[in-house]
Amino acid sequence: MASFDYTEEQQALIQTARDFTKKEIIPVAGALDEEGKFPSEICEKAWQTGLLNCEVPEAYGGLGLSCLSHCLVLEELSYGCMGINTTMAGNMLGSMPLVLAGTEEQKKNYLGRLVTKPIFAAYCCSEPDAGSDVAGMKTKFRKVGDEYLLTGQKRWITNGGVADFYTVFARAEGTERHKGITCFVVDRATPGVSVGKKENKMGQRASNTTDVLFDDVKLTAANVVGKEGEGFKVAMRTFDRTRPWIAAGAAGIIRRAMDESRAYSLERKTFGVPIAQHQAVQFMLAEMLIAYESTRLLAHKAAWAVDTNSPDNVVSSLAKAYSADAAMRVTTDAVQIFGGYGYTKEYPVEKLMRDAKLLQIYEGTSQVQRMVIARNMLGGK
Repeated sequence: MASFDYTEEQQALIQTARDFTKKEIIPVAGALDEEGKFPSEICEKAWQTGLLNCEVPEAYGGLGLSCLSHCLVLEELSYGCMGINTTMAGNMLGSMPLVLAGTEEQKKNYLGRLVTKPIFAAYCCSEPDAGSDVAGMKTKFRKVGDEYLLTGQKRWITNGGVADFYTVFARAEGTERHKGITCFVVDRATPGVSVGKKENKMGQRASNTTDVLFDDVKLTAANVVGKEGEGFKVAMRTFDRTRPWIAAGAAGIIRRAMDESRAYSLERKTFGVPIAQHQAVQFMLAEMLIAYESTRLLAHKAAWAVDTNSPDNVVSSLAKAYSADAAMRVTTDAVQIFGGYGYTKEYPVEKLMRDAKLLQIYEGTSQVQRMVIARNMLGGK
């Protein structure tokens, strides 16, 4: 019979991540956000603590955590700062195609690098005209003898400006939509690889987001991840594995907004009583708890599906769509509970609201998730 109880290892993991967040992230999250500064020192400490690259298999030097255990870590990290959470999750996102489809040599090389020193990886799928529409990508490659020449522009790339290597999706010249897409692993130092400007974002400002450009980058068969022409499948399998992480991050933001709102509502007085005694505020607080519990259940169900080798794109879409919208709603209500104070940087809720918005956009928008869900309901029609 299934149990909602965590193992002793998972309980210890939660406590480690919670203590790390309290000590290392929360005290500096506001300043990093204000400056748009990359959290390199925090990531190095997280690497030393074992909170980075959590799902790298033990065979390659990693902890080999389950998706659920990783989600437990990400919830705690996002409680402190969603931008830092995205930075750290971005490392596993960038290396997940290798975990799923890489050769033994690729895994030993690239996954081995991640656990040997605190470096970064990035997942290069989105483009200026192809975000949620992965099949619409224009980055291309052509074969010249035994070489692949890769050319194109990737946009909105998390860790793009700091990554040591990239997993890149491109299509063969002359192919359209899903057909002909191949995944490559590309070292940052490869000639022809360059990085665009760092984006000045509304939220999640501690994460590094840039364009990554490829100009006739020479690659070989050793750079191909999975089979040539099956890159779209690799991309979709990756998203099925990683969308539970988004929901887990949303749970962290929701819990932080709820905790901040509860504490403030018990202190702030209007009409002679704490605002927590007003039914309008009580209802918002109750909705926050409903959203938190629902988000965690969906995140954990999606993670459980991954861990039982039955990944379900509909379950991951349900978790991603619900959690992202719930986080936006809850953080907006948190700002409302704080009133004018919530609209200032003196309190953390305005940052939570700005950070939450991106959850509805990256790794497939909330609208695209609904398309996936509806198509499944209607039998693919």
